[in-house]
Amino acid sequence: MDYFLTEEQLMIRDLARQIAEEKIVPVRAELDETGEFPWDVMKTIAQSDLFGLFIPEEYGGLGKGCLELCVAVEELSRACLGVSTSYAANALGTYPLLLFGTEDQKKRFLPDIAAGKRLVAFGLTEANAGSDAGGTQTTARLEGNEYVINGTKQWITNGGVAEIYTIIAITDRSKGPRGASAFVVEKGTPGFSFGKKENKMGIRASATTELIFDNCRVPRENLIGKDGAGFLVAMKTLDSSRTGVGAQGVGVAQGAFEEAVKFARKRVQFGHPVITFQAIQHMLADMATSIEAARALVYAVARFIDSGAKDVSKESAISKLYATDVAMKVTTDAVQVMGGSGYMKEYPVEKMMRDAKILQIYEGTNQIQRNVIGQALIKEFARSK
Repeated sequence: MDYFLTEEQLMIRDLARQIAEEKIVPVRAELDETGEFPWDVMKTIAQSDLFGLFIPEEYGGLGKGCLELCVAVEELSRACLGVSTSYAANALGTYPLLLFGTEDQKKRFLPDIAAGKRLVAFGLTEANAGSDAGGTQTTARLEGNEYVINGTKQWITNGGVAEIYTIIAITDRSKGPRGASAFVVEKGTPGFSFGKKENKMGIRASATTELIFDNCRVPRENLIGKDGAGFLVAMKTLDSSRTGVGAQGVGVAQGAFEEAVKFARKRVQFGHPVITFQAIQHMLADMATSIEAARALVYAVARFIDSGAKDVSKESAISKLYATDVAMKVTTDAVQVMGGSGYMKEYPVEKMMRDAKILQIYEGTNQIQRNVIGQALIKEFARSK
């Protein structure tokens, strides 16, 4: 389908697709096997200016929006979700600065981020805080002109490899949700270290680690937004980033679908290519329909966000929910279409199926997305009465 992308957006898509096919596809199996971080691919992405896609021009970026970022993420995800997660998590960690950062913070950090010189990570999840952000235990205590941070974050994408971290910590527990704040913490700050690197089922090329804060002191000017605005920062960040997770779902589903079609055209059973069998045709037809519907939804929500809409929580959750459920279904069906071959590591669809599962979990489980959507519907109904 023609989604009426501009000439510039098509150039971004083609550039990301070229990187995916030339730099990612040849190494994706090895990256999955070894769990190594894809530094060479990240350097190529940096040289292509894709890290600066969504960063304003005055800070060294290209000044584009959510749609352009989704287009790039989709193409990278079509080749390898582990690589695209490393790229997309950089945007996730940057959004707090873009949305709530001071002018000084933006000038200090955004140019290097846009140039791909310094990767970023977002630190919200803890042992008792993920879907329930109110369970955050990490604290930040103001002492003079410094905040002293103590606690542990877990399952942080780009942990250990990023140079800049945007962290949510409790500054006043008595205020409940209004007692959390957001901070910038740079790698190498005394008292800030990394725990174990996780051994994951999928997205193995991405780095996932614990962040450990032991009397870590950061200057007061590293506070993002106002004291007590931490949960607002976190929620608005996720509203902006969840459509990107939807784009990941579209990309990995498209990649798996293409592999399944290619295989079905070549695999012969009972004297005919299996693609001629109606059972296989119907599976492929459902896959194609779901992917196209997911892409249309993700692009529509990305355009809605870029329009400047103030409340995008429901729409962002819908795009993440639908597209990632599609990704899990399509990758599973791709393995089924390919039968025993699909189950073997010789073909990429078994990796795609393993990778796709995380999309229904991170940045808010799909059960939480349904809660977000449901609560929004209740509010809309109340306003309409």
